[in-house]
Amino acid sequence: MKNKKILIRMLIVLIIVILAIVIIAIINKAENPENALKDYFAKINEQDYEAAYERLSDSSKNKIAKEMYMDKNESIYSGIDMKDLSTEIKNVESINDGKRITYNQKMNTSAGEISFENSVTLVKEDKKYKLNWSNSVIFPELGDNDKVRVKTLEAERGNIYDRNNVLLAGKGNISSIGLVPGKMSENRDEDIQKLSNILNVSVESINNKLGMSYVKDDTFVPIKNVATTESTLKEQALTIPGVKITTESSRVYTLGKEASQVVGYVQAISAEELEENAGKGYNSNSVIGKAGIEKAYEDTLRAKDGKEIYIESSDGEKKKTIAKTEAENGKDIKLTIDANTQKQVYNSLEENKGAYVAMDSKTGEILALVSTPSYDSNDFVLGMSTDEWNALNQDENKPLLNRFSQTWSPGSTFKPVTGAIGITDGKVNPDEDFGRSGLSWQKDSSWGNYMITTLTPYNETANMRNALIRSDNIYFAKAALKIGYDAFMKGLNKLAFNEDINFELSLNKSTYDNDGKIDDEVQLADSGYGQGQILVNPVHMASIYSAFVNNGNMLKPTIIYQENKQPEYLKEKAISEEAANTIKEDLVQVVESENGTAHDAKIDGIRIGAKTGTAELKASKDEDGEVLGWFNAFTADENAEKNLVVLSMIENANTVGGSHYLFPKVTQLFK
Repeated sequence: MKNKKILIRMLIVLIIVILAIVIIAIINKAENPENALKDYFAKINEQDYEAAYERLSDSSKNKIAKEMYMDKNESIYSGIDMKDLSTEIKNVESINDGKRITYNQKMNTSAGEISFENSVTLVKEDKKYKLNWSNSVIFPELGDNDKVRVKTLEAERGNIYDRNNVLLAGKGNISSIGLVPGKMSENRDEDIQKLSNILNVSVESINNKLGMSYVKDDTFVPIKNVATTESTLKEQALTIPGVKITTESSRVYTLGKEASQVVGYVQAISAEELEENAGKGYNSNSVIGKAGIEKAYEDTLRAKDGKEIYIESSDGEKKKTIAKTEAENGKDIKLTIDANTQKQVYNSLEENKGAYVAMDSKTGEILALVSTPSYDSNDFVLGMSTDEWNALNQDENKPLLNRFSQTWSPGSTFKPVTGAIGITDGKVNPDEDFGRSGLSWQKDSSWGNYMITTLTPYNETANMRNALIRSDNIYFAKAALKIGYDAFMKGLNKLAFNEDINFELSLNKSTYDNDGKIDDEVQLADSGYGQGQILVNPVHMASIYSAFVNNGNMLKPTIIYQENKQPEYLKEKAISEEAANTIKEDLVQVVESENGTAHDAKIDGIRIGAKTGTAELKASKDEDGEVLGWFNAFTADENAEKNLVVLSMIENANTVGGSHYLFPKVTQLFK
């Protein structure tokens, strides 16, 4: 029994000794110099500078107060966007008053990765290792009186040019109108009100800018940026004491409204865009393409600013570059657009709401792409007031709407499409006489009161050519019914309906029904002459019309310029060669024949094919609705000087004389 008690006591003592050894080991391990240093830098990496300060030795704390230490570290590490700080211990040696540790350190920064070897002394105070801290703990070369500087190396965004190297978007000058407080008159409030009226900037906004903390009597305070061409406005502003105008560099759009829907614009990046583009080098001061080519080719055009992190000595000299990434300029883009043609078209349609496409019928190159009315890209870059934005956004003419990217009811310009499908499928013989039907027609009494009407009676044979010349709705309604649901929809699908068009700018899909299927005979018949639920995108329609002069192959439209451009096809053999040639010659007669709806568009010495169209947008047959006017034309002579396919559409066509209003605006391009 006695021996058992002794054994238990010895076992208890042994356990106590083992626990003591473990505890001492844990304490020693926790407080060894390597772990102390790693713990310090872990707190730096977490940006917990207050906790890091507690790792400093008493002598270091006597040299730098906590607030000053925290401010210095926060300023430097945040200024360089330090992330992912890692520390690797290389050597530990004993010195008189502690341990000298040599280590390698890495961190990611706004100027790239920084790596270096450094060393620091740790001393033991109250059984814990503390750092003898100085500026060199941050960077080895950083002296007590030195500063860490971060310099942005500015890069330039790529330019956008037309096909003839005319600048459409690039670096230029703007005028900055502002105030110098010390030069303002005693009637300060009255002058601010005058400037507010001239610049359309609120008094509150002007006063807020004048009240900024950096503003002194001799400070130039920018109020509004305007185009350098705003001579009258600048002259009015300069009549107010204290107003000063400076010239600043900015991105400018040389064609303004005439090309804004194509070129687009840039603006300051939003918080959401910054998050979406994380890791791509954007920052809160970046600009980003918001619309048009500027948006579609953001990755090509964007400028990537460089950064340099360096140590500056007390006398202002650069002491050492710590990290540097070079600026990377954006790449230029050259468009197929012809600036003169673009301006000519826009100016001819500026008073209307419409869309216009001019395409080279041999290559698919877009020479003009217009939506009217339009906004001015320069306004977004210069900066708009809330009132200016609201006025633009609420304008009933919808200048922000990109009409060439939308889909529209094509009306009679769709009849050649129906004819081409019928011939290709073998369901319609273009020479067949469909018989006279007068001005209204229905298949049978199952249609109830619904009648298909046409505008002009004629005595000629009701074949495809005469139906196109006269723009006979009834003929093409009958043609659609002869083709049938499945063949008609299959034919449209071969023409890229219900598909995203392979084009550099976003375009809405052309469709023949909201739910993807033509539902009944009446809708099928109406679809045959471009009504029903047929909706066509103008750029897509230009590609379809190009098949009439390319043996049935639809050209792939493009807006990015290539030297010696060879044709590419959006759809090969979209229609048969017979169908293409038949429709081409019939559309020539729409112009050449005295009875043709486009005869007034005839150009002496130039052979073109064309089709007019009027589409009524209304909820029912019994009401009046908005009228779209169309005029589509193409060069019918392969040896012509200009080979074009031109699509034009305006809203409210009934107020300007219908599609005939578009004749001179289209034919001017063929001459």
